[in-house]
Amino acid sequence: MSEESDSLRTSPSAASLSESELPPPPAPAGYVCSLTEDLVAKAREELQEKPEWRLRDVQALRDMVHKECPNLSTSLEDAFLLRFLRARKFDYDRALQLLINYHSCRRSWPEVFNNLRPSALKEVLASGFLTVLPHTDPRGCHILCLRPDRWIPSNYPITENIRAIYLTLEKLIQSEETQVNGIVILADYKGVSLSKASHFGPFIAKKVIGILQDGFPIRIKAVHVVNEPRIFKGIFAIIKPFLKEKIANRFFLHGSDLNSLHSNLPRNILPKEYGGTAGELDITAWNAALLASEEDFVREFCQPGPPCDSILGQALPPEGLSSEAPCDDSMWAVKSQLYSCY
Repeated sequence: MSEESDSLRTSPSAASLSESELPPPPAPAGYVCSLTEDLVAKAREELQEKPEWRLRDVQALRDMVHKECPNLSTSLEDAFLLRFLRARKFDYDRALQLLINYHSCRRSWPEVFNNLRPSALKEVLASGFLTVLPHTDPRGCHILCLRPDRWIPSNYPITENIRAIYLTLEKLIQSEETQVNGIVILADYKGVSLSKASHFGPFIAKKVIGILQDGFPIRIKAVHVVNEPRIFKGIFAIIKPFLKEKIANRFFLHGSDLNSLHSNLPRNILPKEYGGTAGELDITAWNAALLASEEDFVREFCQPGPPCDSILGQALPPEGLSSEAPCDDSMWAVKSQLYSCY
C-alpha cells in the first residue's frame, strides 16, 4: 500500500471528530476599501481617517462594544462599524454613542422601523414623494429630492413618508462614497397647504431631527428648500428649535428663484423641473434600486429580536425620541402656530 494510502487510513476523518475537535469555520472576508485615492485623501483631511490605522480603529470600537455594551444586538462587521466612525470623525466615544442611539431610535419608534422594507412602501415610492437624483453634486454628494405635495394624507399617515426617507438613507449609507461625501437634500414645498403642514408638528419634527442629527451615521451637507409658500415660515419655526447650529446654518431657502438654487446645485445635474438640463425627473430608477434590496432590508429590519437590550435600557435615546414622550401634536396647537406666519 502506498504511503499516501497509509496516511489516509491512519488520519481520522472529519466525520469521526467530536464537535469540539472540528476545525473552526473560515473567517469572513475582511474589509476591502472601495474608496478612490481622492476619497481616501478627503477622508483623511475631513474625517481624520488614516488608512494605515483604519482596521485598528474599527477593532477599538468593536472592543468598546464588547466591554461597555455586551448586550447590544448589533453587527460588528468592519464595514458596518466604519459608518459610525466616519460619521463622528473617528472619535471612539462619539461613534459608540451614535451606534447606541442608532439602535435606540429603531426600538423607540416601532411605527417607523418595524417591517421596514421596500415592498411595504410601494405606495409611497410610486407617489413620487421622494427619490434620489441620478447625478451627484460637485462635491460628490447624492441628492435626496423630497416633494411633500405628492403626499395625500387620506391615503396613508405621515409616518409612511418617514419610513420611506429612512429606507432611502439606509440604502445610501451602504456606499463608502456617501459615508465620506455625505448627502444633500432638495425639498420642494410647492403646493404644501396649511392642513398638510399641520401633520408635521413638534412631536414628529423632534423625533425626525433627533434621528438625523444624533441617531443615524450620515453627513447632511446642505438642505435646499425651493418653492416654499409663506406657510414654510411656520414649518421652519417648528423645526428650528431642535436643530443644532451647524445644521441650521446648512439650510438654504430659495423660494422660486432657481438661479439662487443653481448657484449651489448646477443646472447640468438637475432635472428640468428645477431649471436643469438633466432631463425630466424620473423616480423609476431609484424605486427599482430600493425594491431590488428587499432581501437586505428583510434580513436587517424584519427579523424577531430580543424584547429589549439591557444597554438600551441604560442609555437615553436622543432628545425627543423616547416612546414615553407626551405628544403635544394636537392639530389645533400646530395650526395656531402655523397661522402666526401669515
